[in-house]
Amino acid sequence: MTATIELRAGLARLTLAPEIGGAIAAYEWNGKPILRPTSDEALAAGDVRSFSSYPLIPFSNRIADAMLHWGGEAYPLQRFLPEESHAIHGNGWRRAWNIVEQAPTRATVELVHDAAGDNAREWPFPYRARQAFDLAADTLTLTLTIFNTGGAPFPFGLGWHPFFPCNAATVLGFVAGGVWRTDPTLLPTRLDPVPQAWNFGAPRPIAATTLDNCFAGWQPPATLRWPDRGLAVAVTADDACEHLVVFIPPDRDYLAVEPVTHMTNAFNRATAGQLDTGTRLLAPRATFSCTMRISVSPSSDDALAV
Repeated sequence: MTATIELRAGLARLTLAPEIGGAIAAYEWNGKPILRPTSDEALAAGDVRSFSSYPLIPFSNRIADAMLHWGGEAYPLQRFLPEESHAIHGNGWRRAWNIVEQAPTRATVELVHDAAGDNAREWPFPYRARQAFDLAADTLTLTLTIFNTGGAPFPFGLGWHPFFPCNAATVLGFVAGGVWRTDPTLLPTRLDPVPQAWNFGAPRPIAATTLDNCFAGWQPPATLRWPDRGLAVAVTADDACEHLVVFIPPDRDYLAVEPVTHMTNAFNRATAGQLDTGTRLLAPRATFSCTMRISVSPSSDDALAV
């Protein structure tokens, strides 16, 4: 059975599964799920893709053809998902994390990646990462930190992949400057103004919207409201998270709203000379952190303002 950690603060309860990708297994407020609940079957099987949320480190989304082009070198990366031709979401979500701190309302977990042997295909540069979870009565704060433990700088990105319950009546709101159109394999092709069908600047029900796109120039917060459950959340993140991936699959009872620091395939596009990809460089012994907050409140039928 997967070992879990439970945090409590007021009406809030958070369940963590450090051994399964450093993932969140449940986040509830007053007994109602804020994040998509993890089933007992997924928990027993360690199926991290079916969990409530997991970290994105050292990159978000896809790297084309599972090949990192950087510094004049080409580094093959592991394909964790057999149906994907690209590397996806880094390696933090596929690894066990160790508990370094645990208290009633907070916990910290750590991952050490040595980039040695077969691990180099997960990511060719060594790093150490920490996730801090701080639970308050109405807010969950997650801080993700990466340390370069090697002797060479490397590109990196951070983010989170929280899943929220939804149906057609769920109200979504967020403001972004543009959206990346994609090819059939979900790699970005061009940056367009946000079309009306995908414009949630004025919060509205998602209805039949289907999305799996990265939005640029995100202006926090992103908001969700469930009129049928009387709940609302606001998702905020540090200024470094200028991009927001929104994943609304068809005919499912969940969606994902993902604050991230860079666009899809950012590092390869930066190598090719594109600017404004969100690519960052981590120097030897340097550290970088980002924070996301999910704030919960009761909701009336009035739309939330963004």
